[in-house]
Amino acid sequence: MKKFLIASVLSLGVAFSAQAKDIVDTAVGAGSFKTLAAALGAAGLVDTLKGKGPFTVFAPTDEAFAKIPKADLDALLKDKAKLTAILTYHVVPGKVMAADVRAGKVKTVQGSELTISTTGGVMVDNAKVVKTDIVADNGVIHVIDSVVMPK
Repeated sequence: MKKFLIASVLSLGVAFSAQAKDIVDTAVGAGSFKTLAAALGAAGLVDTLKGKGPFTVFAPTDEAFAKIPKADLDALLKDKAKLTAILTYHVVPGKVMAADVRAGKVKTVQGSELTISTTGGVMVDNAKVVKTDIVADNGVIHVIDSVVMPK
């Protein structure tokens, strides 16, 4: 009985650790989105992206944020309104998997439209999609190599 109880507890622990994570936890766990996570915190968007969703996030890597001059990035992280506009421009309502992506315009949570092109790989505005379909329990993340700016 004691062995059965220990095995049950261990298997329950494994089941809980295998649960899907929300978009924020998934991005943080990936390790290459530290700047994005910091920006989400500065903009007050963490709770939103931990919410029910579903969301599709075009997530710039740390290397993508590094393309922005440091002084500009530091200023952006202090400008909550502008930062929020830029970050929500990277989010599309709904869960759009790579197989469902089509060329054209798609409305973002920010209100503007992203331009998606599929010739020679998928582009989101001027950013290249470098990894797709990172599934979270409230949506999906597609990794991009540049920060895209609303028009």
